[in-house]
Amino acid sequence: MQDVAQNKDISFEDFKKEVLEDYKIAVTSRECSLLGRREVLTGKAKFGIFGDGKEVPQLAWAKSFKNGDFRSGYYRDQTFMMAIGQLTIEQFFSGLYANTNIEDEPMSGGRQMGGHFMTHSLNEDGSWKNLTEQKNSSADISPTAGQMPRLLGLAQASKIYRNVEGIDTENFSKNGDEIAWGTIGNASTSEGLFWETFNAAGVLQVPMVINVWDDEYGISVHAKHQTTKENISEILSGFQRNNKDKGYEIIKVKGWDYAALIDAYQRAEKIAREEHVPVLIHVIELTQPQGHSTSGSHERYKSKERLEWETEHDCNLKMREWMISKGIATDEELSDLEKSIKKEVRDGKKAAVKAFGTQAKTFKKEALELLEDLENTSDESEKIQSLINGLKEDTNTIKSRIFADCRKALRYVRHEQNEVKSNLINWLEDFSQKVQPDYSQHLWSDYEGSAKNIAEVLPAYDDNSEEVDARIIMRDNFDAIFKNKPETLIFGEDAGEIGDVNQGLEGLQEKYGELRVSDAGIREATILGQGIGMSLRGLRPIAEIQYLDYLLYALQIMSDDLATTLYRTKGKQKSPLIVRTRGHRLEGIWHSGSPMGGILHLVRGINVLVPRNMTKAAGFYNTMLESDEPSLIVECLNGYRLKEKLPSNLGEFRTPVGQVETIRDGQDITVVSYGSTLRIIEQAAEELAEIGIDIELIDVQSLSPFDLNHDIVKSVEKTNRLLVIDEDVPGGASAFILQKIIDEQNAYQYLDSKPQTLTAKEHRPAYGTDGDYFSKPSAEDVFEKVYAIMHEFNPQEFPAIR
Repeated sequence: MQDVAQNKDISFEDFKKEVLEDYKIAVTSRECSLLGRREVLTGKAKFGIFGDGKEVPQLAWAKSFKNGDFRSGYYRDQTFMMAIGQLTIEQFFSGLYANTNIEDEPMSGGRQMGGHFMTHSLNEDGSWKNLTEQKNSSADISPTAGQMPRLLGLAQASKIYRNVEGIDTENFSKNGDEIAWGTIGNASTSEGLFWETFNAAGVLQVPMVINVWDDEYGISVHAKHQTTKENISEILSGFQRNNKDKGYEIIKVKGWDYAALIDAYQRAEKIAREEHVPVLIHVIELTQPQGHSTSGSHERYKSKERLEWETEHDCNLKMREWMISKGIATDEELSDLEKSIKKEVRDGKKAAVKAFGTQAKTFKKEALELLEDLENTSDESEKIQSLINGLKEDTNTIKSRIFADCRKALRYVRHEQNEVKSNLINWLEDFSQKVQPDYSQHLWSDYEGSAKNIAEVLPAYDDNSEEVDARIIMRDNFDAIFKNKPETLIFGEDAGEIGDVNQGLEGLQEKYGELRVSDAGIREATILGQGIGMSLRGLRPIAEIQYLDYLLYALQIMSDDLATTLYRTKGKQKSPLIVRTRGHRLEGIWHSGSPMGGILHLVRGINVLVPRNMTKAAGFYNTMLESDEPSLIVECLNGYRLKEKLPSNLGEFRTPVGQVETIRDGQDITVVSYGSTLRIIEQAAEELAEIGIDIELIDVQSLSPFDLNHDIVKSVEKTNRLLVIDEDVPGGASAFILQKIIDEQNAYQYLDSKPQTLTAKEHRPAYGTDGDYFSKPSAEDVFEKVYAIMHEFNPQEFPAIR
């Protein structure tokens, strides 16, 4: 190894101190991994996945990681988090035990398994901290390579901040100098998300550094089954930049060579930070001393020779040998240091155990007192005493055990009525109110910027308001947005030069520039990732997915990353991204809106908005840009050329989230739907009115959240009949809507007939006008379905049609 001191303008004593501090962090991290595994295998923790074997390269990386920078990594980066001062020993073990106190376990408040890291971007009120004054980590997710698309957006934010004028950058950037650093295991580079991100970053030329930790395995599967030539940097060599073409800088370095690693990261930092060029650092010859996780042992799949090599090339051991050879420390001095660190780690673990049990011990004491009172007054004292004994004998009682035993006790005394039982019931209610939010809160924003707090502002019209193609309303509303909000930008396939496939962005790239109105490649997952990453850094991106069906390419990222950002960070990070797409009633298997039910169930935590026309859609964009929540807005694909009146308050009117709209009053039956299908129902409603059937038609507008004011049940109370009409497959969005109305709003009590649905057929819609007619609800289908319900009610007035 070369002497790292030669590039440092510091004394040898200062250099020694720095190296020894690094080594202390490396050993601390390793001891945490070793003790953490034992805690799992002895049943004191649930599961463990650790960063052992990756300590030394992460020390080198931390030296080049500056305030304002962002990490988008995975579950091997504990040493790095310790090195930047964002993870203590006690916090490490608090994560292992799933401590729900965000102060004790700041990585997720117990919502994610240990090894998933983040920093806090938000103040207690949900406002932004100054991200330029701290080292930042976006919140990890478990799915392999799932961190990659977000990494692209985190890097692109720096490019936007450096090159777009007028944005308030105070809390977010200093001249776009920030780097987005990503980490990924060598095996996970097999995932398509890695390749999509890698290619996109080369195209965009953003300050992004990808660290590939290469220990030659993906759990038990060797690199020969993962990567062509077993070498990711070699097969990516075509991305290497040269004098002619832009691309990547690719650096390959051994993961046990402390000095070479520091040099590699210094070079990577300079290139990315100053030139805004992406860099790949392929860190090879790494080890994984304890195997992939606590779920198995690597001795099962590694040869004796490989295990011996890993022992000899352990990065901590190699650093130790180098330190002795350079006179930085003696073997005896390092042994003493290592011994003291072991004690420090054990003490930190004990402190974490104590902190984890504090709340449960208080609840346990209270529960035992109440159960003992119950036992003294109940005829079922023997059964209750058994619960008491079990709780007392359990020395590691967790909250769920306490709660469950108290609920069982109430079963035993269900026939008894006394004050002692009432006290237990009240205590359980109080217990639930205190504890349940630790596991449920922050799926939706509780902050002032919650979408449900944004009041409706109606479109304004005057005598000069003209009827225009509805796409003009979208275009001119976006124009007003971009003019007044320099932090907004939109990007997607065909969104730039031609102004999207339906001309809703016509001329806006020319007006606002290619960075704010941008074309993107055919790569839906990273389009979404761009939006997530930029929104995490204070920008207000709109990511356009050309058609609703194409959302399936990006659904994993929407579900696992975007929808859970606020929840999995326990309110400490937010990602207010707007996803723009279009669907409904187009002819053919694709672009026809069929996957709505699946989308709804996979993206809880994202507002799913389904406007019936472009004025409503434009109002949703205005609303969500005032909100701090993510949203999916589905425009009606067959509505761009229909005529609508042009509002005079573009950019200002707002469609409310979570509120339905009654678009036709009626007395006989409540019909609920959304999107383009409403126009078909309106046609059928006119025909039904001619024969004396008066329907009340309600536009859902917002599928998630759904009818927060419970207005639909008020309509059902009046009509006593309910029909949900949907272009999704049977049991899709219609089932979701019915559950909300019947179960949550208790509309069943007002029904005089069975609540019913009318949906598309189970197949995807066939092509052509006939295909649409025989695949999705038609006006005749609506007429006959409503008529049949009324026939059941009054067969004499409404005799069977056929």
